[in-house]
Amino acid sequence: MTRQGECLIRLLSGSADQALRFDALYALARRLGFSDWDRGGSHHIFARDGVAEILKLQPRGGGEAKAYQVKQVRDISLRYQLAEPFLSDAERDDDEACTPVRSHLVLV
Repeated sequence: MTRQGECLIRLLSGSADQALRFDALYALARRLGFSDWDRGGSHHIFARDGVAEILKLQPRGGGEAKAYQVKQVRDISLRYQLAEPFLSDAERDDDEACTPVRSHLVLV
């Protein structure tokens, strides 16, 4: 699995809220189809056709992503099923690799 694939699984599982780098979250937002629509200082504003919400991302000191912004990206990804095209069949199935629980993926 690629590094971006691993980051996507960590994002969806909720295990990365406190430990995801901003550059990884930025790359995931782009991979999920969001365009960096506007930039004001350190803020990055993302938009995507078919998604009513916008994402406002800003790095924390040390290059880390803010936990509430990681959660926002996860919630929007799940609500609009944006990650589905990037998950392998094994990751989509209810198998040993990951098990869906309350619309989140949990690694076992």
